[in-house]
Amino acid sequence: MTNKTPLLSGGNPQIAKGVGDAPVQAYIAAMPGWKSDLGRRLDALIVGAVPGVAKAVKWNSPLYGVEGDGWFLSLHCFTRYVKVAFFRGAALDPIPPGASKSNDTRYLDIHENDELDEARFTAWVKQASRLPGERM
Repeated sequence: MTNKTPLLSGGNPQIAKGVGDAPVQAYIAAMPGWKSDLGRRLDALIVGAVPGVAKAVKWNSPLYGVEGDGWFLSLHCFTRYVKVAFFRGAALDPIPPGASKSNDTRYLDIHENDELDEARFTAWVKQASRLPGERM
């Protein structure tokens, strides 16, 4: 099966805006190379950590949130890594490593050969889901 989804600069899939699991799965399927497997893994960890998690694709990025409480996390493909944005990441313990122009947001950049600490990631997701989300 050939992937016909156009890729934007940095290899980020161009997916139509949509609400629910289907557009998020379309984004993950269109993630180039190793990033698609990582996307499936991250999605499964998020779903496992936050039963009933809300999903959407906006601005060519999957968003995860709590219904009625906003978005707590997004994914975005770049040429050499996948960026996970925790919108209230500065309130997480421990704080994710990547700084942002926003005082609240923190990033986790995952490169192809990085070892993902699933326990820490899951703990961050659970913590983030309990904080006030971003309205977008």
